[in-house]
Amino acid sequence: MAKKNVLNKKSMEFLKNYLNNAAPTGYEWNGQKIWMEYLKPYVDTFITDTYGTAVGVINPEADYKVVIEGHADEISWYVNYITDNGLIYVIRNGGSDHQIAPSKIVDIHTKNGIVKGVFGWPAIHTRDKSKEEAPKPENITIDVGAKDKAEVEKMGIHVGCVITYPDEFHILNNDKFVCRALDNRMGGFMIAEVARLLHENKKKLPFGLYITNSVQEEIGLRGAEMITQTIKPNVAIVTDVTHDTTTPMINQKIQGYAEIGKGPVVAYAPAVQQKLRDLITDTAEKNKIPFQRSALSRATGTDTDAFAYSNGGVASALISLPLRYMHTTVEMVHKDDVENVIRLIYESLLNIKSGEKFSYFE
Repeated sequence: MAKKNVLNKKSMEFLKNYLNNAAPTGYEWNGQKIWMEYLKPYVDTFITDTYGTAVGVINPEADYKVVIEGHADEISWYVNYITDNGLIYVIRNGGSDHQIAPSKIVDIHTKNGIVKGVFGWPAIHTRDKSKEEAPKPENITIDVGAKDKAEVEKMGIHVGCVITYPDEFHILNNDKFVCRALDNRMGGFMIAEVARLLHENKKKLPFGLYITNSVQEEIGLRGAEMITQTIKPNVAIVTDVTHDTTTPMINQKIQGYAEIGKGPVVAYAPAVQQKLRDLITDTAEKNKIPFQRSALSRATGTDTDAFAYSNGGVASALISLPLRYMHTTVEMVHKDDVENVIRLIYESLLNIKSGEKFSYFE
């Protein structure tokens, strides 16, 4: 597949629509419907489960099954406590960063629709400089403009309402994509693009392909744990994001080196099956797709772990998209890397043979 023109106008419209829709952990279904509608022309059928994971299937009759996977959920907050004077305290739903919260606008999701609010913070003039207090979960509050608790409740807000940021997709200079929730809505986007390219290029695979958009990754890989038991795949290629470590305050001796614009990041870790990983790196080299490497101690911290250790062991690999400012509202990736992750997954699929065991003993 030629390097140029991986993404097209329709791709970008889908990406923008998909990212701008909120899909907090446990509430992913509206985003999944957008994703499935886009994927519909490129697959034979769909599988969905009780908690909202969606799978587009090509060649569902095949016995040998290959998964390509991303996760659909984004970090968020829950309403945890409403004070008598109408301020709202929160708890995390996933790894939400309390330090970025002050002065952010929020969307509170209620049965009656979205209620706008703000994470307030004391003005610099009023803070005691001798004991400056940093934002933390127990001191950040949301103000919805209510005079008391009763008015908050009248808006339809109650303990358990989920809260997201409304920040939308935009493109910075030199093809940098910026949005909240690129982690890992970009994964769902990229695997959908792989399906599109297979269809448009009339590629016939000798196995069943399960394009899997899992839920609830941000609270412990839960959606992947469930769906792998349903699919029972032979192979899983997972895509997620990883840290660009070239920005300030990151220790590369600890975090390793990766940089946006330098290509997908192929993981080395116990959960990564080495023969499958070597197929991917050989594919990259053969097709002149730039890539980077990362070493991960013990777990990958991604859905790779859920697939690898399921069903008696599934040959699994992780291809990550380098990203800046993870778990903020200004996550940033490079268009070239997005296209190269898509190319690398696409070309790797074309090199997998039906029935391939990826055994160390053959």
